[in-house]
Amino acid sequence: MPTSIQQDNVTQLYLKIALDTPLDTCFDYRWNGAPGDAVPEPGQLALVPFGRREVVGLVVGVSDSTEVPADKLKDVLAVRTQLAPLIPEWLALCGFAAEYYQRPLGEVAVPGLPKNLRAEKPVSLERALKKIAKFALAHDPKPANAPVLNPAQQQAADAIAAAEGFAPTLLYGVTGSGKTEVYLQAAAQVLARHADAQVLILVPEINLTPQVEANVCARFPGVRLATLHSGLAEGERLLNWLSAHLGHARIVLGTRLAILASLPRLRLIIIDEEHDPSYKQQEGLRYSARDLAVWRARQLQIPIVLGSATPSLETWQHVQSGRYRKLELRERASKDAVLPKVRLVDMERDKPGEGLTSSLVSAIKRRLDCGEQSLLFLNRRGYAPVLACDACGWIGNCPRCTAFMVLHRPEHRLRCHHCSLEMRIPKSCPTCGNVDLQPLGRGTQRIEESLQLVFPQARILRIDADSTRLKGSAQSAFDSVHRGEVDILVGTQMVAKGHDFRNLTLVGVLNPDTALFSHDYRASERLFAQLMQVAGRAGRAGQKEGGNASEVLIQTRYPTHPLYGAVMAHDYDRFAADLLEERKQAGVPPFMYQALLRAEARELDTAIAFLQHAAHCVEHPGITINDPIPMTVTRVANVERAQLLVESPSRPALQSFLKLWMETLRATRTRAKWSLEVDPVDI
Repeated sequence: MPTSIQQDNVTQLYLKIALDTPLDTCFDYRWNGAPGDAVPEPGQLALVPFGRREVVGLVVGVSDSTEVPADKLKDVLAVRTQLAPLIPEWLALCGFAAEYYQRPLGEVAVPGLPKNLRAEKPVSLERALKKIAKFALAHDPKPANAPVLNPAQQQAADAIAAAEGFAPTLLYGVTGSGKTEVYLQAAAQVLARHADAQVLILVPEINLTPQVEANVCARFPGVRLATLHSGLAEGERLLNWLSAHLGHARIVLGTRLAILASLPRLRLIIIDEEHDPSYKQQEGLRYSARDLAVWRARQLQIPIVLGSATPSLETWQHVQSGRYRKLELRERASKDAVLPKVRLVDMERDKPGEGLTSSLVSAIKRRLDCGEQSLLFLNRRGYAPVLACDACGWIGNCPRCTAFMVLHRPEHRLRCHHCSLEMRIPKSCPTCGNVDLQPLGRGTQRIEESLQLVFPQARILRIDADSTRLKGSAQSAFDSVHRGEVDILVGTQMVAKGHDFRNLTLVGVLNPDTALFSHDYRASERLFAQLMQVAGRAGRAGQKEGGNASEVLIQTRYPTHPLYGAVMAHDYDRFAADLLEERKQAGVPPFMYQALLRAEARELDTAIAFLQHAAHCVEHPGITINDPIPMTVTRVANVERAQLLVESPSRPALQSFLKLWMETLRATRTRAKWSLEVDPVDI
């Protein structure tokens, strides 16, 4: 723990400072203060020399002595005093994340702060602080009138608000059951009970924040709301972060990075769509925001709510074991709204033309005739995943990756979705000169084109990562759907969750079968969740007089597969029970704890050699270390990649091993670049 110096007239101290470096240590610096100067405190920022640069680090300890030789010490250049020190609970959160995910403390704590705070040249906070204080004084935090909840919703909201201490709760509700309203009314009770309370609401993706933000602002017009995600401009992010840090923001809404925000008066944490893989960071510090949120709730002894219609198996197992309580919402919130009927379309009998079966085309036409909206879900962007030559068998591979170049026809480009390399579409086959190159398979662009041919009068909109690249374009697209300006919506997973399309009565699912045969043991869990989530977009407002009953059509070549049977029955309970039993027998999470060591190098042999050394450099009783293997996509941007999976039935045993292992590997000389991921989600 940091040592606090409590004495007058101290002129020289030593500060332990965490820097954003890959080195597994903090650094001691000399602080020469004049008599009367305020003694630096843990949680303050300081500007220090590091190599040839000047960088901002975080003070994590203050002492009147150091073991570093005097000739090795450097002086602190400045201590940033504009900002109140970050509280010990926040430092402890960062410390836990660094220890659990086996990363240096500085790599956890410093990047989580706004860039303007950690810039080499100090940013004046006076204007931002005045703006925050003015808002806080001018507004009365009284919630607006809330809709009447049904009995199940009211019971859930009251139970959440009444919880004392660490109380992890799964809010298990079918799609459209009004989980968001339960969150808001539970939050209102917490804010009313505690005059200075803060509530943190996490959502899995940026494009979901505007809808939740609008709901919060409408319900709490006098309450300061701070939104935190990576899409914000730096000035806006700084203002929102400061509002949270100073306690002026009573409600903080954000994506996974918001879990590392400074919240001194946090009283309730809500994680919407807790099952979503987006809560796991996939670069740098590979942390799980959901898991850190649970740890933070336990640290502060406050309630946490994990909401989902398709909970993660980890959370479901915690419910089954009694560690989490479960609150259920089995019916949709809107009057007369029922779950859509799910129907399978056998593609062996109803052959698709241009990706669309006659059953789906007829269903779309019925919706168009009634002025209702349809959604076609295909989790594959681009025009086609492959461009090929029928004459010689040439396929458009990425020259830098072991992957195909995806055809993006409207942009006249071949694009690699792994390294972002772009090339013009060749006019003829590079191998044989054949000019008749054919797209194989279908992406959202090609389905959009097919729909335009079949329904030339329909208003068709595609929403995917390609069509929403510009800032604000995603929200503009969703707004047009909500205003009824779209008849047929085509989209990827961006449209599959969280959105409340009131006039949408039909969902068509295209090409889900590939996930049934994936080597990833999590694939079936993700597919089921994806299908249930996208199906839940239909019929949320109930059936209009003279309108169509809500319906979901899944095009498949495997209509007898048990997963589809569970989807048709909307039976997550049975599906989860069967899958947990499979996982238990196979010895995989949540009944096993894992870590994945990845290595990359210009040559695959170099990466494999490092992993082979890693597998034998430390004794590991009780730990299973599997053989190193190339990754599924072995080469990305001319870099070869391999991985090594480590497993143990004991989390403490795995953590003890990883700590010693990392110390050994960091001292190993290798040309390979490597990284460790604890609790990997993609293997």
